[in-house]
Amino acid sequence: MRLNRLWLFALAVIFAVGAMANAPAIAANKDKQQAKTTTKAATKTGTKTSKKPKTVRVTVTRSTEPVVPARPSLATALGLRGQHDDLNLKSSVAMVVNQDTKEVYFEKNPSVSLPIASITKLMTAMVVLDAKMPLDETLVINSEDVASYRSSRLAGGTVLTREEALLLALMSSENRAAYTLGRNYPGGVSSFVGAMNRKAKELGMDHSHFADPTGLMSENVATAEDLTRMLSAAYQYKTIREFSTWPDLTMVIAKRPQKFLNTNRLVRSGDMNIGLQKTGFINAAGKCLVMQARVNNTPLLLVFLDSVGTQSRFADAVRVRDWYERMPSGAQPIRRLM
Repeated sequence: MRLNRLWLFALAVIFAVGAMANAPAIAANKDKQQAKTTTKAATKTGTKTSKKPKTVRVTVTRSTEPVVPARPSLATALGLRGQHDDLNLKSSVAMVVNQDTKEVYFEKNPSVSLPIASITKLMTAMVVLDAKMPLDETLVINSEDVASYRSSRLAGGTVLTREEALLLALMSSENRAAYTLGRNYPGGVSSFVGAMNRKAKELGMDHSHFADPTGLMSENVATAEDLTRMLSAAYQYKTIREFSTWPDLTMVIAKRPQKFLNTNRLVRSGDMNIGLQKTGFINAAGKCLVMQARVNNTPLLLVFLDSVGTQSRFADAVRVRDWYERMPSGAQPIRRLM
């Protein structure tokens, strides 16, 4: 009996030692199983997140870190970027003008000539329409148009009407479309640019200059004051009003449907009552936006140049709208444009 008890005690000790030796392996296996479960859960969550519908943002989450572009804009070189203003705008240049009375209610560096990028296309559109060339005439994207801009869905050989080219230039800021409009002007691009500068002079844009139909060249410059004059003039063209505020368009190019979107998020979201607009961007200009919008039943001309970040120009426009809506009746303007 005593011997049996000793054997039982010995077996108990052996099992205890074995269990202690296997404990780390068991724990490791449990950790692996938990890790696999966590990975699968994360994968499923990521898949669900990617399926959420995209929404158009009209506000900006502002970072405390300064945004420094790879190539500084001209406004940055002039020391205009980051200047404080009463509305805390992120645009280096801004202007708010009553379209009917020409009264200025807000301005920030309004007299500095800066690159305006694709805002140029408003002048392009006016020159095309002034020439009264047939809008249904067929244009073909050729090698010169292709060379004007390396990235475009309008490949060489694409056939479109002058009206379609005008719509794409104003709505989705298509550079090859804008260039082919200038190339198909009597006398070609050089003659077209001459007409652009003559039109600018007629409008009283004394501090502006145009060098090409697309706005890709940094020599296309204007002041905020001059841009309010151009906006007001462009608004008189029904075609420009309609085409610049067209939300999207699907065209068949090379036997494939291609969808083009309006470059202005505020147009696509319907967040403001916009009568005319144009966006723009090149490194020298920063992010730009001009609009005619009705706020408190007042037609306003809005200019924002050299804005920081992708969303900031649209957020600045919303901020100006909210500020103007809160403005007490009888508020006095800063001055009136001559």
